[in-house]
Amino acid sequence: MNTLSRIAAFLDAQAAEAGAARNTILAYGRDLNEFAGWMEARELALETVTRDDITAYLADCDARGLARATRARRLSSIRQLTRFALEEGWREDDPAIRLTGPGKTQRLPKVLSQPEVIRLLDAVPETGRTETDRIRNRCLIELLYATGMRVSELVSLPVAATRGDPQLLLIRGKGGRERMVPLSEPARQALQDWLATRDNATRDSPLGRLVAGKGVRFLFPSSSAAGHMPRKGMNDLIRDLSLAAGIDPARVTPHVIRHAFATHLLEGGADLRAIQTLLGHADLSTTEIYTHVLDQRMRDLVLNHHPLARV
Repeated sequence: MNTLSRIAAFLDAQAAEAGAARNTILAYGRDLNEFAGWMEARELALETVTRDDITAYLADCDARGLARATRARRLSSIRQLTRFALEEGWREDDPAIRLTGPGKTQRLPKVLSQPEVIRLLDAVPETGRTETDRIRNRCLIELLYATGMRVSELVSLPVAATRGDPQLLLIRGKGGRERMVPLSEPARQALQDWLATRDNATRDSPLGRLVAGKGVRFLFPSSSAAGHMPRKGMNDLIRDLSLAAGIDPARVTPHVIRHAFATHLLEGGADLRAIQTLLGHADLSTTEIYTHVLDQRMRDLVLNHHPLARV
């Protein structure tokens, strides 16, 4: 087997055994194929690459101007591959086991204020070409802000999980991990309105044709290959809502609304562990970033409004 074949075997194992998400597999593939190309140009292979070679590769990435986070991610991918190579018996050692990466620069997540989120919700009646589109858009935005779901979790939500006017939704997140998220009353109402519209769509209508096709399983059916609304469709909706609400579209993405969900909960006194569970974070340290957001807001409040700060 050559290096590319071994990388393919590693990716297959990640998908089948580790339950890695599709986007994670794609990211591993991009990073490792780039590393394989670098090795091939130097007549190296996975079986022979050394710790010094990997260090030289990271230095080359730095020299090419790759961001610190990108270099850290690539080393993480290489570590996963070399550990797999050791387990499979392709190597007798793991050359990356003691390598330390550049680390990721901690960047505070972008968030919207509560009034800005309300402006987005108020802008829903101004977006969408048809009444059906507007009812769907209301459901999408209400669910996104009420639950903090990842956009991939939202657009692929099975319709069966939403039947019966639930107060909680079962979400399947990264790595196949499941969690329960509660629904607010506005989100429940928006969901019921959309379900009624979806269920009553005639077979000769655009929505009816989607429901009768591959989209039958999904709450938000689409003509996409997957059968559900693509992520790009959600991104386009957020952009249109931002423009209608008078907010810079560059500041707003579905993930920013997820950040807003967590930050507004923390502002309201929610427990950090509870927020971790709602977001589906495997590690509490990932959730703790929102405490830094609040600290920064408090500093900005003092610097901008305290009379002595203007001296």
